[in-house]
Amino acid sequence: MFTGIIEELGTVAAFDKRLVVRCRTVLEDAVEGSSIAVNGVCLTALNLSADSFSADLAPETLARTNLGDLRVGSRVNLERPVTPATRLSGHIVQGHVDETGTIVALDELGDGNWWVKVRVPEGLDRYMVHKGSIAIDGISLTIAALDGEVLGVTIIPHTYGATTLGARRVGERVNLEVDVLAKHVEKLLGAGVKSSRE
Repeated sequence: MFTGIIEELGTVAAFDKRLVVRCRTVLEDAVEGSSIAVNGVCLTALNLSADSFSADLAPETLARTNLGDLRVGSRVNLERPVTPATRLSGHIVQGHVDETGTIVALDELGDGNWWVKVRVPEGLDRYMVHKGSIAIDGISLTIAALDGEVLGVTIIPHTYGATTLGARRVGERVNLEVDVLAKHVEKLLGAGVKSSRE
């Protein structure tokens, strides 16, 4: 489990059969097989060195996320999983991306703040509420506006500078993970409706 608080920006060093990411902070306590979230995708760290790790990407991962868009030199958001003593500064992020969305606007608000709009795939909007949580490329953000299938979030200067959002452009795909609690509530309510009809 993750919190959506990005610890480090890594750089893609190679992407052939495996993704290789150059980084340092997230490797401090990592061992072979540790989980590391890359742009919000929970991956298994392999071939650890002092400044890099590699990871295999399953066909499902490539189909459902934006990791297949990465190239050598791409910057990626990195986060280690939480520990029982970790402060939960963001929200519960599993690293299981639901879909990708598309950035439709990046507007500067002044003082280093930005307004970002993302078009979400049909069907995900039912899990989103005003002031609810969403993970965009693994970053825990608060939904500030909902307009049909477009959500809006405010990006503060720290987040803009410390994550990949500072380099994003309109038209690019971003990984989206909705709040898992909303999905569980939907399933439980659906089960209750079904059982009451029986």
